[in-house]
Amino acid sequence: MTDDDRVFKALADPTRRFLLDLLFARDGRTLTELESELEMTRFGVMKHLKVLEEAGLVVTRRSGREKLHFLNPVPIRLIHDRWIDKYTERQVTALVDLKAELESES
Repeated sequence: MTDDDRVFKALADPTRRFLLDLLFARDGRTLTELESELEMTRFGVMKHLKVLEEAGLVVTRRSGREKLHFLNPVPIRLIHDRWIDKYTERQVTALVDLKAELESES
């Protein structure tokens, strides 16, 4: 399985996207904090976090007895650059050219 496949698999699940949104809102959350936002078992949340970690979307750091979870936006950016940006570049370039042409006429 490629890195892109892992990221797409991780992003395919709404619970995992919700966990990423939580970490985006406030990074460095514990499992207990993340679990309190979901109606599922601690073990279920741990399984979702493991998939996110394997995809590189979440990184962890120990702080004493706690394990803190942090969002890593780099894999999402790489997906954007590879799969989204190249398909929209032509349209954006056309709009920039149109804007420049219209401004030069006035």
